[in-house]
Amino acid sequence: MNWWQKFKTNPLARLGVSILAIFYAIAIGAGFFAPYHPVNNVQKEGSLLPPTPIHWTNPDGEFIGPYVYPVRQGPTDLESGKRELIVDRTQPSPIRPFVKGYDYRLFGIIPANIHLFGTVGEGQINLLGTDEQGRDQFSRLVFGGQISLFIGLVGIAISFPIGLIVGGISGYFGGWVDTALMRLVEVLMTIPGIYLLVALASVLDPGLSSAKRFLLIVTIISFIRWAGLARVIRGQVLSIKETEFVQAARAMGANPFYIIVRHVLPQTATYTIVAATLAIPGFIVAESVLSLIGLGIQQPDASWGNLLASATNASILVFQPWLVWPPALLVVLTVLSFNLIGDGLRDALDPRSLR
Repeated sequence: MNWWQKFKTNPLARLGVSILAIFYAIAIGAGFFAPYHPVNNVQKEGSLLPPTPIHWTNPDGEFIGPYVYPVRQGPTDLESGKRELIVDRTQPSPIRPFVKGYDYRLFGIIPANIHLFGTVGEGQINLLGTDEQGRDQFSRLVFGGQISLFIGLVGIAISFPIGLIVGGISGYFGGWVDTALMRLVEVLMTIPGIYLLVALASVLDPGLSSAKRFLLIVTIISFIRWAGLARVIRGQVLSIKETEFVQAARAMGANPFYIIVRHVLPQTATYTIVAATLAIPGFIVAESVLSLIGLGIQQPDASWGNLLASATNASILVFQPWLVWPPALLVVLTVLSFNLIGDGLRDALDPRSLR
């Protein structure tokens, strides 16, 4: 049984792949799946609305299909802290598939304004309620996935090539090159990333756009996290460079860097693939934590991290839990799915299991 067949027979690994495939598909097509614009669509008197009730029958009990009523917030009960909902039952708004709405680019390329679902009329469907600004929480969650899901992929695209090259050069050449590079790696590994980012945030322009802040977060985290990979790769290269095919390439006069890239580093692919799947969750959690404490993606732009920032408000946790649990659950499921895939790959690529 080869490694791919073994991986496919792992039910937990397949579950992780299925969950991530759904999450990434929705994030890539966020404009299609999100019924409302995550920033510009602000409902009048619609802050902190609970998930919209969906009705299927008219007042006489006849089935007429899904619809919602326009809802707005009423006065707050000073004793209980709860807010009254004012429902306009004179304007039922049918829920329809493939409705027109705000303009977006499907997959970032194709101009479009069709959405998977929406309402016809005054009522809006807020599957996960609205935030304190009256914006649809479901739409913000979908668009927030574009940042939170892809930050891990961008992170390993930066950190892993650096770790592989530095580890390969250090292990292959040895001597003073190995000593100098490993001392650099040890210095980087002693730097506490969170404190570095806090210090950096204190000197940044507060008007920095979320896009630039996003790239800065990814870059800083990536340049810290390659050090651990470099140490492991260096250890593997120390043994790989003594193998016969590497010695033969060296005897034929091949360039050392060609040998490293063409012959040595590919032999570390098994470890690298597994390490990549296990490293992505670290970037996702880092972005969530940084945005949660105000150092990451800032309002009005959405990420799962800054959507979780509402969890710091005790009243939100008690009276508006729909603002906290969905992003928290998505982060947990994403991290768990990557870990399941990593464990599945580790088992499938284990040489003892391929005999």
